[in-house]
Amino acid sequence: MTFCIAVFRSRNETLYLANMLKSLGVQTGIINTPKEAGQACGISVRFDERLLFKVKQCLSSKPFRAFAGFYRITQTSGRIKVERIV
Repeated sequence: MTFCIAVFRSRNETLYLANMLKSLGVQTGIINTPKEAGQACGISVRFDERLLFKVKQCLSSKPFRAFAGFYRITQTSGRIKVERIV
């Protein structure tokens, strides 16, 4: 299974983006941020990788100051691979 997360250093901004995306009809979730994603607030917005462009558009429409980056999460055989999306 593969999905993406948007990582923030602010819980408030994490929840704001999740609500913003939901209001646009984008299916999202809130998950615990993997430790491999670095210093963050502890929760991230989870979304389908095919929606990355739409999520980027939402981020650019508001002044998100605590955004820390996008990560691709791949789960196979009980292992989790976390890679930063540039």
